[in-house]
Amino acid sequence: MNRLAVSLAAALLITPLAALAQPKDSDMVTYKSGTDEVKSFLAVPKNAKKGPALVVIQEWWGLNDWVKDQARALANEGYVALAVDLYRGKIASDPDAAHQLMRGLPEDRALRDLNAAVDYLKTRSDVNPDAIGCIGWCMGGGYSLSLALDNPSIKACVIYYGRLLTDESKLAKINAAVLGSFGAEDQGISKDDINQFSATLKKAGKSVDVKIYDGAGHGFANVNNKAGYKAEAAKDAWSRTLAFLKKNLSAG
Repeated sequence: MNRLAVSLAAALLITPLAALAQPKDSDMVTYKSGTDEVKSFLAVPKNAKKGPALVVIQEWWGLNDWVKDQARALANEGYVALAVDLYRGKIASDPDAAHQLMRGLPEDRALRDLNAAVDYLKTRSDVNPDAIGCIGWCMGGGYSLSLALDNPSIKACVIYYGRLLTDESKLAKINAAVLGSFGAEDQGISKDDINQFSATLKKAGKSVDVKIYDGAGHGFANVNNKAGYKAEAAKDAWSRTLAFLKKNLSAG
């Protein structure tokens, strides 16, 4: 009995220590944005060596499980993925609440938080500071473009149906290659704006690849968008995204 008791006690001691020794592939991290502290969701590749990283930017709903799943999926492809919590812990469950959160988000603070995310990634030993990109959906798609315009460190910018600029003087400043995926039925982003955006970047000598999916509307890539999810378009856009990131951030 004594031996059994000793064995059980040893097992109880060893198991927690062994669990603590296992590396986590995802976790919440905290870093400074100006004088503020920002908590964001970090997903890292298993057995990762120094490699590329992505700033992952939420939809208007907030840093919910779907956004975290996208970060995990990108980590599985070899990227250190940091999903920034722009709403500072708030998550919307209905469009009215999401609209209020988006309207209440100061754009300058959001851009500061995203730039701070880039700075944080550069400090990590598992990140190549010369291979950082950004990706966003909906509201996050617009902020993905804003970050790429504001931060020359960004080498690849992925936009899923985000707001666009067509001002040549502003777009000429971008240092990143750009990939865009849009729905032809999107009521907020017209085909004319998408085509002008692409043409302006090409005129400025920038690398841009834009695709408009027939029969798809806003939010077509999110499976939780019951009325608007388009599986075929979502699958194709994801495949294009991975190929684009691999080409421009040298992953895999």
